[in-house]
Amino acid sequence: MLEYITKLRNETNDAIDRIESSDSSILKKSLDASHVLADAFNQLKKFTLSYNFPSEGEEINFFKEIKPKFCYRLIYYRKLYNIEINRPVAAICKQKEYLYEELDVINKYTNKRLDFVRYYRSGSTHLDSLYFLRGRVDTEQYLETFYYELDPNFSTNCDFKVAKIMANDMLSAYLMQEIELLNDNGIKPGSFNFPATKKTWMGSKTELQEQIFSWDSAGSFGDVPLTQLYDYIQNVFNIQLDGNLSRAFGDLKIRNVPTPFLDKLKNALLKRMGRK
Repeated sequence: MLEYITKLRNETNDAIDRIESSDSSILKKSLDASHVLADAFNQLKKFTLSYNFPSEGEEINFFKEIKPKFCYRLIYYRKLYNIEINRPVAAICKQKEYLYEELDVINKYTNKRLDFVRYYRSGSTHLDSLYFLRGRVDTEQYLETFYYELDPNFSTNCDFKVAKIMANDMLSAYLMQEIELLNDNGIKPGSFNFPATKKTWMGSKTELQEQIFSWDSAGSFGDVPLTQLYDYIQNVFNIQLDGNLSRAFGDLKIRNVPTPFLDKLKNALLKRMGRK
């Protein structure tokens, strides 16, 4: 399974990168990306329905980690398309009001599911068998559906919730960036606030994670949630990092040398200054 998923993910990421780096409008980008991701999602579903998970652990990992990472960008781009197609062509104050209303919808969704959001973001696992195994009925949770997921053999109680949380993080970042553009009052509203040309990170993923956590700890980007900073950096630097922030930070904490990359940067700069 891992080989198939890796191949499908790489092909999908390459296609999305080509779309994002094009000069198309945000509407065309989001629509084209939705088509690519929907096709990938359907391929994943077809493969999974013919696959027998050898253990509950592998099934849980698939519905908690793998499937949501295929699904969340599809949710994101479809919602992004709807936001922009319905965005008022009006004064800046009206556009900002509209964007803040969309942010409010996201916040209400999160607040309604805070227990699960905390469970997922904390890296907890004690309820995974209830949340991420098929055929488990959970009447305590908000049951949600997605028209791609009508087949109970390809859905669990909470895999869609994970994808929705991830998509909402990206949407929140996008909406806030659009509001900031309107506040600047000099950049065309509706433009996609990511660089047209991405710069690919050439270091290791762990080195970039170390850098991101240091920026967040120092408040280098102001009052920006770590999840939004994480998604933005992944987009700008053309890389996909571990989506479990708690686990990623935990891995950094237990290293014998806690900040090897930051130490490397410091030494490189001191050497350039002639002070080392």
